[in-house]
Amino acid sequence: MRMAAILLASSLIAAAPTAGKATKHSPARSSPKAATGNSEAKAPSRNSHGKTREAEKAERNQPEVKSSSAKASAQNDKVAKSDDTPITDTKAAGGEKPVWEVKTVTPDAVQVAKMTYVVRPGDTLSAVVRKTGEGADVIAHDNDLKPPFVLHPGQKLKIAGGRYHTVERGESGIAIARAYQVQWSKIIELNHLEEPFMLRAGQRLLLPPAQEVAKMTLEQRAAAFKIDLTDLATGSEPALSSTAKAAAATPSPRRNLAPTTPVAEPAATFDGDFDWPAEGKVIRHYGPMGNGGRNDGITIRAERGAPIRAAAKGVVMWVGEHPAFGNVVLIKHGDGWITIYGNADKTLVKRGQSVKAGQTIARAGSTGSSADGQTQTFFEVLQGKKPVNPMSLLPRRSKDSSDDDDTKDGNGNQD
Repeated sequence: MRMAAILLASSLIAAAPTAGKATKHSPARSSPKAATGNSEAKAPSRNSHGKTREAEKAERNQPEVKSSSAKASAQNDKVAKSDDTPITDTKAAGGEKPVWEVKTVTPDAVQVAKMTYVVRPGDTLSAVVRKTGEGADVIAHDNDLKPPFVLHPGQKLKIAGGRYHTVERGESGIAIARAYQVQWSKIIELNHLEEPFMLRAGQRLLLPPAQEVAKMTLEQRAAAFKIDLTDLATGSEPALSSTAKAAAATPSPRRNLAPTTPVAEPAATFDGDFDWPAEGKVIRHYGPMGNGGRNDGITIRAERGAPIRAAAKGVVMWVGEHPAFGNVVLIKHGDGWITIYGNADKTLVKRGQSVKAGQTIARAGSTGSSADGQTQTFFEVLQGKKPVNPMSLLPRRSKDSSDDDDTKDGNGNQD
């Protein structure tokens, strides 16, 4: 593991000066949309089942069945089987960069001086940010300011100073972290960011000191370029302009949401009611593993092509490829809850698409290094950026649909 990390770091660091360049963790598959428009093709284009695009379009335009949840689930399966062309927005349409790097980040951070700022008449927190250069989140935290952040003339504010990056519209947290060769989780920690981790243009983010970054080991640098599932859940959305709104969800899978447009949070509050995303035995539990690693979710044995279903209603926030977990779908449900579905053979939803509980969102497969060639479904639940044991949230299943240890956590303890 140590040697692999060093070799990975060496290859990634070589590409580090240009934040927008693809790295070893960048997906290699081109966008399906980029493959269209071949002027040499005379015959009608067909999918893997031999259907023409016209036939596929006719199927997709069938009226939506609005009945009981069981019938709706059956209809979802029927639609997915009739059009199993993988859907992924890992890359911008026709582009070569992952969506979180569509907006190239220039590492032009400035140093803010340490000082004590005395509040003047008419000062707001935004005014103090402009005058000092320090970030609002850091000022509020260091001075124990609470919303609505009312300031009083003569009040003394601690300005700790440090290296700050000013966010531009379209920049993502992951891209910013890569530009400065630091971990996104470290930036979250330094700036006391909280879910939904939506960045805004003009926002100032505190970075680790340049001297600290220069002293990083190869393994630490490799970790800075590694994108884990929590990074995708908290740092893949592009920054909004100061007054813009995120894109509202739509049930249609045909909308192509621009990769620089963030997805809005679900409008309704979430009741915390989850259901199983796949049929099959749990073959790897939440918690420490025998190889010294840790499983932040559960792994369910599955047959290839079996449906992977949304564990609750929500909005698809990310769809793409991950080196360890293969084809992945992330769904946000509101109130900080996010579910993650990995190792899929095919994904059948798009970013910004609203989904119902039980809706088929992907097909089970063995993609990603964590599958080790075995067909399975990885399932993880996040509350904010903290993984939660899914077994404590899912309904108990009958004995014949689960293994003997389905009610145990990763430490072998009963939930």
